[in-house]
Amino acid sequence: MRIGRVIGAVLVVLVLLVLGVFVYADFSLKRTDALQDYGGRPAAGSGTNWLMVGSDSRDGLSDAQKQELATGSDSGARTDTILLLHVPSSGQPTLVSLLRDSYVDIPGHGKNKLNAAFAYGGAPLLQQTVEGATGLHIDHYMEIGFAGFAGVVDNIGGVNMCIDKPMVDPKAGLNLQPGCQDLTGTQALGYVRTRATPAADLDRVVHQRQFLSAVVSKVTSPGVMFNPFRVFPLMSSVPAALTVNNGDHIWNLSSLAFSLASKDLVTTTVPISSTPTIAGAGSVVLWNKDKATRLFDALRTDAAVPSDVLSGH
Repeated sequence: MRIGRVIGAVLVVLVLLVLGVFVYADFSLKRTDALQDYGGRPAAGSGTNWLMVGSDSRDGLSDAQKQELATGSDSGARTDTILLLHVPSSGQPTLVSLLRDSYVDIPGHGKNKLNAAFAYGGAPLLQQTVEGATGLHIDHYMEIGFAGFAGVVDNIGGVNMCIDKPMVDPKAGLNLQPGCQDLTGTQALGYVRTRATPAADLDRVVHQRQFLSAVVSKVTSPGVMFNPFRVFPLMSSVPAALTVNNGDHIWNLSSLAFSLASKDLVTTTVPISSTPTIAGAGSVVLWNKDKATRLFDALRTDAAVPSDVLSGH
């Protein structure tokens, strides 16, 4: 009887500890008014849409950390990573890379590269620009900066990636040899930032999706979830690393993680038609209007994405 009471007490303490960490993590999330209503905003469709942004914000980095992470010292924040995740009511989730150089209408600023929207007006203007370009209603928002990204990777003990060819990019602080290896936070940051590959941005978005899936798979693995030496540092560091919309919570992020870890996840880059050089904007990416429209129409209605609109990049 006494042993049963002890075991019961221990279980109660463990449950309370987990709940406490969960509540702490939710209260620790950085929130912003990222998603705003405006005239002509697309109506909500089927399923749920996430806008995920990788910002090059250097906030909180010391000079030594900037040098270690090869971030440079620019002020302000831009984004090289813009991802759209559609989670259907049932069926396969779809992760779409929206190329940063996509030439789109930016409300109040005319036509320019997609990442210029974030530089001009932060998350709200990026939201409005993406919704205008895709016709999709964005329901949730997540942003992560340089320091947060590297910290999360280090807190889960690195992430294993298999490299086909040498990847060397001094600008991104990257020097990787072929083979499967655990990337540290610094190496991982270089891996998802580098454009020093034959297909440049097209290779980079593939690396970003691959690495995101690898990170989420490890975070949701038993080796992390049931290891207190991993899960508690993770739960304390992730909230500080992320910025979410005012209405988002830790349970929304948990749902996001399991969608990204799904074996049924479909990944693609927005269909493109050409990459011309335009005065005032430089080299840009033009979307294939027909394929992009059919892709986003399928996501809005929870229909199966037509196979011919999916890209190998």
